[in-house]
Amino acid sequence: MQLRYEQKYLLGYDRLDMLRKRIEPFVYPDTYTNENLGFPQYTVRSIYYDSHTLEAVDEKVEGVELRKKFRIRVYDTENENSKVYLEIKRKIADRIMKHRCKLHYSNLHSVMENRDLEAILGSENMKNLEDGQRFFFGLIKHNMRPLNRITYEREAYHGKFDHGVRITFDKNIRSKLYPDLNEIFEDDQNTFVWKAGFVLEIKYFEAPMPSWLRNIVTEFNLKQQALSKYVEGYYCHTLSPQ
Repeated sequence: MQLRYEQKYLLGYDRLDMLRKRIEPFVYPDTYTNENLGFPQYTVRSIYYDSHTLEAVDEKVEGVELRKKFRIRVYDTENENSKVYLEIKRKIADRIMKHRCKLHYSNLHSVMENRDLEAILGSENMKNLEDGQRFFFGLIKHNMRPLNRITYEREAYHGKFDHGVRITFDKNIRSKLYPDLNEIFEDDQNTFVWKAGFVLEIKYFEAPMPSWLRNIVTEFNLKQQALSKYVEGYYCHTLSPQ
């Protein structure tokens, strides 16, 4: 699986329109374009798992270079065709890779109870099945539980001329601790993580970053930050780390 570079920046909403206009010649909108808004936006809903000793939180705070997060992710609102993704996001310094198992949302609760992925997925897509098995192996090995529900609106674009370039604006990021799995599509009891700002994420496969992107980063004086929605979403309910 190919590693992808990932850079994150926290910006105020007053800069959002300027950034949209600046990247427009170099990108095309994600297929999930909201016609009412006029730009590509959808809602991302994730429940993050962690151990009882908060290993994932501690590894991020301590700056461990090789770390991973376990999460269950869905999009927008529930319907009869809703899909769910069992994900492991691996972070290796400034690069990322994902293991991702896709299944129908209607099967989620039974899978989480009996862990019998093969009975539901079959063996036609071995990578999908193996990624799901990796997910459950990690949950069992680290005795993980649902710790944080993170929800936000994502505005997404892809590079026109550069393979693998993806730019996203993640807005209205909100968190709820200790969610039940049944609450993944719900949107209540939230605390906003960054009330006045959104997270710009830039992802690309080939180093260095494309020159047009580097120019925009310089022009807007963007400062890369080690931002984690999951970890900051945990600390917004508690005391901030020192």
